[in-house]
Amino acid sequence: MDGILTDGVVRIAGDARQRFHDAHGYGRPLDRSRIEVAPVEAAHLLSRGDLEAVVDESGADSAGDADPPADEDRLDFRAFLARTGTALRFTVYKDLRDRGFYLSPARPAWPGVDAESEGHSDVDFVVYPRGKGPWDDEVAHRVRVVGEREGVPAASLGGVVLAVVDEDGELTYFDTDAAPDIGADDADGTGDADLPASVDADLLDDRVVCYEAADRLYESRFYGQRLFGRNADSGPLQLSLVEAAYLAQRGVLDADPAAIVDRGQAVEGERFDRRLRVYAALRGRGVVPKSGFKFGADFRVYDGFDGVDSLGHSANLVRVVGPEHTVYPRDLSLDVRLAGGVRKRMVFARTAANGRIRWLSVARLTL
Repeated sequence: MDGILTDGVVRIAGDARQRFHDAHGYGRPLDRSRIEVAPVEAAHLLSRGDLEAVVDESGADSAGDADPPADEDRLDFRAFLARTGTALRFTVYKDLRDRGFYLSPARPAWPGVDAESEGHSDVDFVVYPRGKGPWDDEVAHRVRVVGEREGVPAASLGGVVLAVVDEDGELTYFDTDAAPDIGADDADGTGDADLPASVDADLLDDRVVCYEAADRLYESRFYGQRLFGRNADSGPLQLSLVEAAYLAQRGVLDADPAAIVDRGQAVEGERFDRRLRVYAALRGRGVVPKSGFKFGADFRVYDGFDGVDSLGHSANLVRVVGPEHTVYPRDLSLDVRLAGGVRKRMVFARTAANGRIRWLSVARLTL
């Protein structure tokens, strides 16, 4: 059985509807028993031997006056893959099929492709739950395919699975979420209402040291660290510039907020402003951000805090990036692997100049 490549799809006649679509979820039905499949689906059928060849008639005119297809236009799997450039997508398509999923290309009017996916350039496939197919009104995953060296705008992620094909052809799947659960969206910010006011503090190099109210700041709200070491139970408190700026802006410290921000900007430029906005947003959600330096991130975040003595594991690592941040799979793999290795989730905070923050979490997905 041959297929005909024209207008960017492969049309198959004979008993194709019953054999391929109805039984195995390939393509979409046409008239009678014909179907049309996307090139990646045709490549899969060729690889299985279900199609003997695909005849490339994409150069034929509508009047049918073109010459009959030459031998080089009758494509086997190797020739078809080269002509259509579907190698990366084929790798992912076959892997998902081998795992027991039915899936459809995210093409306009294709079965299973709703308004959210239709014509969406950032989605390659819609994947149905195991045991379901394009005839069911249910989608398990929306998948985007990239190579390991391909940059991906962070703004295009969230609600999609990123399928990365590395240079050896191995696959890694990342689940992305544009609305990760971090604290409470509707937190009223009153968690710090009982903090002290006008605490005397000194701005020293890249930190602030205060000598009063250290217990109330550290023990009850986990601000700063003991200057005399983590095992000390008294003494002065050292605050990061981000923590100090946040507290000074709220009148907790008797220090000039502008001077602390200026010092922060001198240390790390405009990135300090982004980090301060994210820090404030996290505190406003009722969670506790602390330095994420040990994990290669901006912050580690504790969802709950009942005191330093009962401190549990932080749940998230947060990296602060710009609004136009591009994700590179190699870097992403390092971030997610490290976060997973310490039982945390990797979260990116895209922070615009106007202060708006868009969150994106990424985690390895096992299918």
